Amino acid sequence: MNDVPAFCLRQVEQSRGDVRTLRAINLDIPMGEVVAIVGPSGAGKTSLIRLLNRLDDPSQGTVMYLGSPIESIHVRQLRRRVAFVFQTPVMFAGTVADNLALARDLAPPAEDARATAMPDAGEMLRLAGVDPEFASRDAQSLSGGERQRVSIARALMTSPDALLLDEPTSALDPDVADHIMATIRTLAERMHLTVVMVTHRLEEARAVSSHTVFMEAGSVIESGPTEAMFTAPNAARTRDYLVRGK
Repeated sequence: MNDVPAFCLRQVEQSRGDVRTLRAINLDIPMGEVVAIVGPSGAGKTSLIRLLNRLDDPSQGTVMYLGSPIESIHVRQLRRRVAFVFQTPVMFAGTVADNLALARDLAPPAEDARATAMPDAGEMLRLAGVDPEFASRDAQSLSGGERQRVSIARALMTSPDALLLDEPTSALDPDVADHIMATIRTLAERMHLTVVMVTHRLEEARAVSSHTVFMEAGSVIESGPTEAMFTAPNAARTRDYLVRGK
């Protein structure tokens, strides 16, 4: 494991109007791991991951990416390196190929030689578990599971180092959700990605992630290796949630 975390949050606060959504967050997200963020509704899970590619900024505190203040990285470069897949994927007008090309064309050039060659759309579809023949399909006619896979392939078109997923299976039936989770695990291994995913399905977190963060009421209650969190959590609030959530 690399000594430098992918993301480091220190004393991070966020408010929306009079509501504090994040409270004194101190968290290291390890590089090269699949990290699951779990917790009850309203815990602040989505608010937290939206900070990681500057869809939102904190009210106070510091967010670092690979040791650098996140605001020091141009936002377009940051979002090339840290891709985001939303809970409800939006397909743009046109074919699947058009959607992937749009992501490729909007991405700024890489700052170094790691990604001088843009990814092949067919290969990205294959990695996301989609037959490359889908490239000619009308993107807006796809099923929910197909849209989610294509949205993952679209995110991969910028050759990211990290992939953020906000409840990627919440609207899918269990069989389709299992396939999406298998895809995420395969991507992390093959592309050496740091994956940070919000999920309300504890079985997904345990099956796919190597590191788990438990949040409640805008605070990080506990963070650590997934198996340890699920078998011997340190905090009573974590134990209570895991028992209730089973």
